[in-house]
Amino acid sequence: MDLFSQIEEPEREELLALRKELEEANYKYYVLNMPTLSDREFDEKMHRLQELEALYPDMFDPKSPTQHVGSDLGKKGFETVRHKYPMLSLANSYSREEIEDWVRKLPSDVEIVCELKFDGLSISLWYEHGQLVRALTRGDGVQGDDVIANIKTIPSVPWRIDRQDIPDFFELRGEVLLPWERFEALNKEREEQEEPLFANPRNAASGTLKLQDPKEVARRGLTAYLYYMLGENLPGKTHFERLSTAREWGFNISDAIKVCRNVDEVMAYIAYWDTERKNLPVATDGIVLKVNNLAQQEELGYTAKTPRWAIAYKFPAEKQLTLLKEITYQVGRTGVVTPVANLEPVQLSGTIVQRATLHNEDFIRSLDIRPGDRVWVEKGGEIIPKITGRADREIGRPRADVALLPDSAEYAFPTRCPECGAKLVRVEGEAAWRCPNEAGCPPQIKGKIEHFVSRKAMNIDGLGEETIDLLYRQGLLHNIADIYDLKAEDIASQERLGEKSAQNMLAGIEASKQVPWARVLFALGIRMVGETTAKKIAKVYNSIDSLQWATAEQLTAIEDVGPQIAENIVRYFEDIRNLEILERLRQAGLQFEGESLQPSAISHQLDGMSIVISGTFAHHSRDEYKAMIEAHGGKNVGSVSKKTSFILAGENMGPEKRKKAEELGVRLMTEEEFLEMIK
Repeated sequence: MDLFSQIEEPEREELLALRKELEEANYKYYVLNMPTLSDREFDEKMHRLQELEALYPDMFDPKSPTQHVGSDLGKKGFETVRHKYPMLSLANSYSREEIEDWVRKLPSDVEIVCELKFDGLSISLWYEHGQLVRALTRGDGVQGDDVIANIKTIPSVPWRIDRQDIPDFFELRGEVLLPWERFEALNKEREEQEEPLFANPRNAASGTLKLQDPKEVARRGLTAYLYYMLGENLPGKTHFERLSTAREWGFNISDAIKVCRNVDEVMAYIAYWDTERKNLPVATDGIVLKVNNLAQQEELGYTAKTPRWAIAYKFPAEKQLTLLKEITYQVGRTGVVTPVANLEPVQLSGTIVQRATLHNEDFIRSLDIRPGDRVWVEKGGEIIPKITGRADREIGRPRADVALLPDSAEYAFPTRCPECGAKLVRVEGEAAWRCPNEAGCPPQIKGKIEHFVSRKAMNIDGLGEETIDLLYRQGLLHNIADIYDLKAEDIASQERLGEKSAQNMLAGIEASKQVPWARVLFALGIRMVGETTAKKIAKVYNSIDSLQWATAEQLTAIEDVGPQIAENIVRYFEDIRNLEILERLRQAGLQFEGESLQPSAISHQLDGMSIVISGTFAHHSRDEYKAMIEAHGGKNVGSVSKKTSFILAGENMGPEKRKKAEELGVRLMTEEEFLEMIK
């Protein structure tokens, strides 16, 4: 093999590897809302792929990530609709010099509109005769998911424009966002439930907009900013004029938009918002520059995936190098042991950072960090401190002048609980180590009680974190049932408490006996059973007695209840300690039963049949079909097995269920055939 071939082959292999890596990154970013690469890492790899594809034109592939935008298609339950105008992505730059060059290459008479680049989920709103008729996600740029029911929960998006001067059809594009305040509150809720935290507001907004329950979407508090108008016979000849008109029509248009006439004005705008954006209520990650004149936009045209008349400048992430002094460990209410980095204080985005989560053992090992290392700390999304690497990646491994681990020592995650000493366990398929000593580990005991009395659970005033800790140390609280055995004299005799505190606390405890069944179920603190999931379970199982005997297979038939949640519920009721606590709560008078929502029997047409539902449907919703199955004597199950009678198969049926059905010879029934069967 000649020298040229020796050089060429590795680059061809790199090209193919980059395509695969970027496709996977796109899927995890857009569909799973679990990014694995930072924006900058992704863009750098994309630029490298573009270089290699230019070097080897014979390897052109229309499916390459360089030829299409990332796709958020793939979520079930939404109609997929073709865009009237393709939704392209923007070319990105992290260099102010590149932005200056881009501006200077434009004709001298061109005006440039500068606007904030909001970090959310792209949306396309269609209005016909003033009525909102579609709300499409970017999807793959050619087609997107219609999420109109969820968009209608956003107060800043008008359902109807009552004006005479609007065209018959127009489209407004923008960004759906979760404000910082709501993002922090949502992550706090998830942390309390020991559910995975959203990495940033963009992921939280994306995950929220693809939920099946509009009520939950409304509760989370999304907002939207619009930034581009499309259609025919639209008012105005410039981008700025159209946005001004959209603002008059009642749309939420950012006040930060500015028309710039030269490169100095553009750079001044970027410099101003590089600092000022930190005071905004929503996340931004850069500046977008657009040619103002619409005719000039058309003249400049498009590439395969980006407009030539626009570019985005991405703000660099703020990071600092500091000392990792110590790794400590926190135990949550479900026993998860979370490592925490204790840092030499460092200032980031105007705040002092001293601690950052290290997530789990795998995360620490992937970065190969140990106490005594100097580590890079960033504020993810300008709000959450995170460690992204160590100094020796670039300048050798400097050790701090402290008596910590030697260079050769490997990091070792503790094998025993730092609170109670129990031997830690690691569940297969999970990254976290867990303390199994639920009944004897102080943080777990107190955490369960704190969750039980919280506002969205039993809502018992007066039992805050400090009071629970006090009563636990005094031997008055060891589990949630002990709350209902508290006496006024026991409470009043405690330090910082008194008769008034005792009266208020006992009144709250008494009032909690009227809390409805769904919230009681949530309050029990079963792993991964959050507020919304508890409501859905309570609709199907209207009492704790019926839920106690449900099988994992039956539970997975409930929307949003996967195998892991189902297994956690079954395991909870298998523990004799939990059953004893439940019996005490029953005797105390808690609401362990709700209104029956199960449909009355209509026929016995489906008696003895186990039926799986998969896909999306035209005539009825999935929940309506589940109710029909039960009303005709059938049983809803979540997974395909030899016992499955048939699959009620809609559009976009899950590929794994289809494959399993083919292997087992299970019949696929259309909704028309099903409706005919049950008449």
